[in-house]
Amino acid sequence: MIHEALREQTTVAHQQLEKIVITRLKNMRSDADYAAFLKVFYAYFLRLEETIKPFITAAILPDYAERRHADSIADDIKSCGCSLNDLIEVSVPIIDSTVKALAALYVMEGSVMGGSIIVKILANHGITKGTSFFAGYGEDTRSKWSFFTDKLSLHIPEEHYQEAINTATATFSKFADAFELDAKLS
Repeated sequence: MIHEALREQTTVAHQQLEKIVITRLKNMRSDADYAAFLKVFYAYFLRLEETIKPFITAAILPDYAERRHADSIADDIKSCGCSLNDLIEVSVPIIDSTVKALAALYVMEGSVMGGSIIVKILANHGITKGTSFFAGYGEDTRSKWSFFTDKLSLHIPEEHYQEAINTATATFSKFADAFELDAKLS
């Protein structure tokens, strides 16, 4: 199944991104720190959503409109008392097919699976506002993930697995690059 191939073949890129994210989370001390962190997510997810939008139709993923989007990150930033100004300029992979769009969306949707851990880390640092994005789909998180992975299997044939793996790897890597750029500019 494609989601298993994606998980296995993107492990290194995923772990590199995760290390950057967790390190930054552990160093947060204020709502402003958290909002700055969220701005990286927002800039990246917004640009990636714009890039995949032409390829993710209701026929491909019927519940796409109900899934988490950059708008929910924007709401979390605002709930921390910050604006959406001064976003970094991010780079995303080239997305020119449904296969590549779904592979990029695999990374975006996969971020919900670790969201509860992020919420706990934030709470340990006294940050409790603006966590709706990471709360994901609540009790529906597992079923939404399962539905999504079923659609991956339906729309990514085996002969396109490598293309999907390459795109997902690039999606993780460019997201890590966004965090590194933000750290340099801060």
